[in-house]
Amino acid sequence: MLKLIPETKYFKKILIALLISCSANVLAQTKVVHALVALCDNDQNIAPVAPKLGNGQDLTNNLYWGALYGLKTNFKNSADWQLVKSIRNPEAYILERVVFKHKQNDVYLVADAYDGDYIYTTVRDFIHRCAGEYQQQIQVDNKTLNIGGGADLLVYIGHNAMMDYYFNMDYYPAKSDHKQRQAIVLGCYSSKYFTIPLEQSSTQLLISTTGLMAPEAYILEAALDGWVRQQSNEEIRLKAAKAYAKYQRCPFNSANRLFVTSY
Repeated sequence: MLKLIPETKYFKKILIALLISCSANVLAQTKVVHALVALCDNDQNIAPVAPKLGNGQDLTNNLYWGALYGLKTNFKNSADWQLVKSIRNPEAYILERVVFKHKQNDVYLVADAYDGDYIYTTVRDFIHRCAGEYQQQIQVDNKTLNIGGGADLLVYIGHNAMMDYYFNMDYYPAKSDHKQRQAIVLGCYSSKYFTIPLEQSSTQLLISTTGLMAPEAYILEAALDGWVRQQSNEEIRLKAAKAYAKYQRCPFNSANRLFVTSY
């Protein structure tokens, strides 16, 4: 009779080592966040802001991009993120694309500044990307980053154009692949308007909102701090609420009710 016990034990050791190695590789995989920012524009259906903040073609001063708490400026000033690339007009309607690298983790944030005149295009692009469509690759730091429908986390920042009377989509796309994606939508009443489109694509709505709000980038930075650390959805939601209460100088209970998450 053959003695298989030693070989079996040896095989188990090899198998465990392989599983540990595979798990480490999965954890070490580059993660990509792709944010679509509809630049603030006073011609949108919003409460008007100062002209230079509400010029949807002004990257330097725009409320959601170049201003103090706009995405580009906020993340350039962050202690945890570093700007590694900036591209002007990478695609139609996109005035600038910036790429940030997390300083401690293999996580990249790719953000696109959409011309404020094309906010409906921005929202439609976001919904289609959440379904896995428009997958693209870009080269950064000798790495290939999957963006669009290939990103791990998709973000929309701006006016919630789905509330507008003239906004329409012929259909909400279904999931087109097997990738699990998450989404953050920073705009007024985003939970009410974005839940159904993203459920259609099986996208987990990580952070959305229940009321009027200012979609400034410190909210995203706080949420990403938890996301990078692989914290729970509730912990990430609380980080967003605390940041909003701090910068808006509003009661935490109000901010806490504003942000919701899927479980």
